[in-house]
Amino acid sequence: MIVLIIALAGVIAAYIIYPSAPERSATTLITGFILESPAFKDNGIIPEKYTCDGLDISPPLRWRGQPPETKSLAIIVEDPDAPGGIFTHWIIYNIPADVNRLDEGMEPAEELPGGIVQGLNDFGRPGYGGPCPPPGKPHRYVFRIYALDTMLELGPAASKDELLKLMKDHILAEATLTGIYSR
Repeated sequence: MIVLIIALAGVIAAYIIYPSAPERSATTLITGFILESPAFKDNGIIPEKYTCDGLDISPPLRWRGQPPETKSLAIIVEDPDAPGGIFTHWIIYNIPADVNRLDEGMEPAEELPGGIVQGLNDFGRPGYGGPCPPPGKPHRYVFRIYALDTMLELGPAASKDELLKLMKDHILAEATLTGIYSR
């Protein structure tokens, strides 16, 4: 009962902090699927190293608690505070289910070892493009991981919309990690 109350409080907080978040199913809440980074805490400051002001490399990510029927994982990183609307910083998919982390500095290539594939970010290139907000208020960068019940039939350099369309009926669970950055 306490776990359910905590989970519900988390959902309410998520809607307050990130109101455009898609609806989450009860399955997602119960799984305990967690995404984290040793580089920054949830709602913490993203170190400059992982931004356009630094080395502009992807931060290390770790996850656990995905459903046992997971066949692959996908990650989308977005800035919901971008002046022109949501800006996509990273699209990476067909991560095998037995992988539980991405190391710092993933190569900005369309195809990676192990069958992992990267789509095109809103900078127009494959791989990670770090936070690069205009000067002013802090921006949120939402790292969202999806546990999927299939490997996706989607080639490299896909758009976010193409990925979301193919994932639609295959999402078992999702987890988020939010980082903050400002200039």
